[in-house]
Amino acid sequence: MTGAYGFVGNAVVRRLSEAGHEVVALTHRPADVPLPELPVFETFRGDIRDGKALAAALDGVEGVCHLAALTRVRESFDRPEEYQEVNAGGTAVLLDVLAAVSPSPAPRVVLGSTAAVYGAPVRQPIGEDTVPAPGNPYGVSKLAADDALRARAEAGAVKAVSLRCFNVSGAVSGVGDADESRIIPKAVAVAAGRYPHLEMNGDGDAVRDFVHVDDLARAFTLALEAGTSAPYRVYNVGATAASMREIVATVERVTGRPVPVVHRPPQPEPPRLVADISRITTDLGWTPVQSSLERLVADAWSVVSGSRGQGLFQRP
Repeated sequence: MTGAYGFVGNAVVRRLSEAGHEVVALTHRPADVPLPELPVFETFRGDIRDGKALAAALDGVEGVCHLAALTRVRESFDRPEEYQEVNAGGTAVLLDVLAAVSPSPAPRVVLGSTAAVYGAPVRQPIGEDTVPAPGNPYGVSKLAADDALRARAEAGAVKAVSLRCFNVSGAVSGVGDADESRIIPKAVAVAAGRYPHLEMNGDGDAVRDFVHVDDLARAFTLALEAGTSAPYRVYNVGATAASMREIVATVERVTGRPVPVVHRPPQPEPPRLVADISRITTDLGWTPVQSSLERLVADAWSVVSGSRGQGLFQRP
């Protein structure tokens, strides 16, 4: 498991452990940084581009969940080369090393990809057959990672799945999304009094698709365990369509606190980006069960407000 100690990685590790898997973790956190408690069999430290670290971590594994990546869209415009090196280059290094240490039988690889590879298609909801047209360096780098994985799978080196995740939120075991450039983390931080207001482009009618991190973790587990004969599959993972205004209203309702909004001039952005999840439902039997807007906000709020644990609700 790469990126095991991140926001999504934390949830995936827990689901894999519950399913009976022994998880070997790779993290880029330095040796002098203590790691939070996770149910992992062993932990290795190293960069995803470091072949030696990967060789040690991948030796003997039967499958890989690959989540190590740079993920901030706005930041990617300032650091496009680094995003390409880590997201695309790191994936290529991982696949090279995996071929060397686990040549037979073909291991299974599940890549945490992103809906950003689609760009802003007119047709909604977005199906996996949509021609990718990423509109930022982050999406470009992740599409390159998808393509690298597809090529290795079609060559018979791996069995592979790319999970194209939409907007992930919520929390598992007190670990939420710390990226306050995203709407739900920022809105709950405003409700907590950490910021005076939330800035919103235009009237807030833009609609995006959100999925709970634990629902996403179940998708990773199902994809890893699936007995499909196809060498490579792509699945969208989304759940709940909501506008920016709906999110703010839900944060105020769940927290009982105001979220002052400062409206900025409208920006050229797609009015609606939502997922067609019929393929993953049909193939893997996955459906979101924890991704109501109220649950997404409540679990994110539980972390910001200091209520550790699963969140305000109990996980099924």
